Amino acid sequence: MKIIRVILLVLLVAVVAVLGLAATKPDHYHVERSATMTAPPAAVFAQVNDFHKWEAWSPWEKIDPAMKRSFAGGESGNGAIYSWVGNDKVGEGRMTIVESEPDARVGIRLEFIKPWTETCQIGFALAPAGNGTQVTWQMDGNRNYAGKIFGVFMDMDKLVGKDFEKGLDQLKTVSESAAAAAVPAGATATTVSSSK
Repeated sequence: MKIIRVILLVLLVAVVAVLGLAATKPDHYHVERSATMTAPPAAVFAQVNDFHKWEAWSPWEKIDPAMKRSFAGGESGNGAIYSWVGNDKVGEGRMTIVESEPDARVGIRLEFIKPWTETCQIGFALAPAGNGTQVTWQMDGNRNYAGKIFGVFMDMDKLVGKDFEKGLDQLKTVSESAAAAAVPAGATATTVSSSK
């Protein structure tokens, strides 16, 4: 009996410690990554502003090959909607473009429906960088107490940040290929170094 009491006491202390740590977590989270691409802003904007093109570069598109996708609203830009339903790794959700400034910015409302509900804001900022484009991908959201408890065990910046890095690498490849294909015959594309 004494061992059981000790185990219960240890578990109680652990639970109290986790709840205490959760209470110190901020209400808001922010994740941001950047990369420079050898492509003009227009080429990058075309990939981000059209949900139909996300399958070629989004880091989450290949996780569930059987994922069901649907599109609504406009073909691209403000009001365009992309919804998905997949396995337990991708869940169910919806993205809506709420801001579309040609060659400069795309703002998206991201709504998770399953396995949990949450709404956050996604932003892509494009800025000329030499003969290329610097792309900054960011996500902002608010945490409820359950989210704060999750944050004790998982760092949102590291968790989502590595997906952003992978996605930016793939966006770079797709955008640079599209830009190279658009160069008129006989012209030479100028290259710039890339960085994250």
